[in-house]
This record gives sequence, C-alpha cells and structure tokens, in this order.
Amino acid sequence: MNKNNLIMTLLKGRTLIVLGLLVIFFAFASESFLTTSSLLLISKHVALYGILGIGMTYVLVTGGIDLSVGSVAGVAGMVAGFLINKGFTIFGTTIYFSVPSIVLIAMVIGLIIGFVNGIVITKFAVAPFIATLGMMYIGRGFANLISNGATFPNLVGNKALGNTGFEIFGRDVMNFPVAVIILIVIAFIAAIVLRKTPFGWHILAIGGNGRAAKLSGVRVDHDTICVYMFSGVCAAIVGIIATSQLVASHPMTGNTWEMNAIAAAVLGGTSLMGGVGTIVGTVIGAFIIGVITDGMVMCGVSEFWQMVIKGLVIVLAVIIDQYQRDLQARMALQARNENK
Repeated sequence: MNKNNLIMTLLKGRTLIVLGLLVIFFAFASESFLTTSSLLLISKHVALYGILGIGMTYVLVTGGIDLSVGSVAGVAGMVAGFLINKGFTIFGTTIYFSVPSIVLIAMVIGLIIGFVNGIVITKFAVAPFIATLGMMYIGRGFANLISNGATFPNLVGNKALGNTGFEIFGRDVMNFPVAVIILIVIAFIAAIVLRKTPFGWHILAIGGNGRAAKLSGVRVDHDTICVYMFSGVCAAIVGIIATSQLVASHPMTGNTWEMNAIAAAVLGGTSLMGGVGTIVGTVIGAFIIGVITDGMVMCGVSEFWQMVIKGLVIVLAVIIDQYQRDLQARMALQARNENK
C-alpha cells in the first residue's frame, strides 16, 4: 500500500478513529464519563443530533442546506405543548387530541414547513441558504407566538381527556432510551432508501451534477422538495422527543441545533458540495458531537469555549473533506496516466 492509499484509508475511517480517541480522552479526563447514567444521557443527546443529522444528510447530499431544522423542532414542541395543555378550540368547543394524534400533527407541520422550503428553493430559485435562513426566523417567531414566549409546563396530560402518555418518548424501556430506538429505526430506513432505491440514487445524482441528472430524466424539483419535507419531519420528531424528555415545551427548544446537525453529517463524511454521504457516517458523527458536548460539560469547560470548539470541529471537518476530494481526484488522474 503506497502513501496515498494509506492516507485515503485513514481519511475514510477518520470518524471512527476520532470517536475512539475522544472516548479515551474523556474517560481519563472525567471519572463520571463512563458511568451508566452518563452514557444514557449522552445517548439521548446523540439520538436528537442523529435524527436531525439524518434529515440534514439528505439535504446536503442534494447540494442544499437546511438552517431551519432547529426552529422546526421548536415549533413542533410548542404545538405539542399547546395541544396537551390547552387543546384546540373551535366554535366554542375545546378538542383534546390523543398523544398519537398530537405527534402526527407535529410531524405534518414539519412536513409542511419542509414543503415550503422546497417550493421556495425549486420554484422561485432562491438559494437554499437564504430560503432556510428565512424559515429559521419565521419558525422561531411562530414558536414564540404560540405561547407569547412562555413555557408549557407539566405535559403529562389528563386521563379524563385521553391525552396522557406523552412523556414516553423521553423515557427508557428496559434501561434503553426510547429516543435511541427511534434513531435506530429512522437510520435503518434512511440508509436503505439512500443506497438501495431509485429515489436515493436520484438525490445522490442531483448533488453530483443536477443538470446532468435532469437531462437523464430525474425529477430534480420533485425529489428536492421531498428531501426538504423529510428534513422537516425529522426536525419535528426531534422536537417531540426533546419536549417529552423535559416534560415541558419551550419556544427556544432546538436553538442552534442546526449546527449540530450539519456537524454530525459533515463529520460523518457527507460533503457540503453534494453527491456524497452515508447515514451510518452521520450517526457516528452524531456520537462525536454528543461525546464532545457532554464530555466538555463533565470536565467543566465553559459554554463559550464549547461553542468555539464546535465551530473549529466543523471547519476542520470541511477542510479534511476537501483534502480527501482533492486526493481522490489526484489518485484517479494518476491511475489514468499509468494505464495509458
């Protein structure tokens, strides 16, 4: 194996290598890091970052970006809190929905927001960064308007109203977090769709070369809209889980989580240029973000330094990704020259 092949092998396995080194470092830096309670807490946070990251991976693979996912999570959580505590009043009659119905409503809201993002991007030719940045502010504004900036506390429901059980999404089943189970299910389905179905091949093609994909018969606009709708649903699910874990909904839930989603995807090997990405890589990237975040908290690192370090991690991940792409191009060129 020559030097370039060795470097490429290390680059492809960099996510697992970094995760292993981080676990070793924090295990020595904090005595509480490897305790059962700490690992359960980390896994719950990883589930949130992972589900957001999976939706973000689909978006990034097409060459886009979705900055609205944190706000969508906030809106979904506030809608759930409002429906549990206040119900829905129409013509003087208040209707209280069951928990499954509330979850479905929140997911539909995420779907609609994603649809709007996709329409603005494809039909009005607005850059994804600008379209979703605007939606980020719109979503956060609506999250605050629902309660006028207040929190909906104690979301346990009322048996007489048939809306109890919302806290299940934040609980553990046989010492295993429900949030992690949801992550595993979504990751499995998303991985199969991305690698084994025409839709997955199409969105990879869109990110690789959108014009060529369109000329090949790919419904670029349709598939792009579907991708943003999926991202919106993932964000809504995260909002439900986060709200359930707190048993309360706050309008600032999900604030800046879009950065964690992007970081998880990029750390997992998804290219910001589009056309490249894996769900398994994103899940591992989510573990890295979770370990870094919770590990620094356990070590007493300032919240401000945490922000600096996360930013550096994202920048470094992009630099490494670009280096890998350049190295692959050089190796391909070298191979063609040798075959001549």
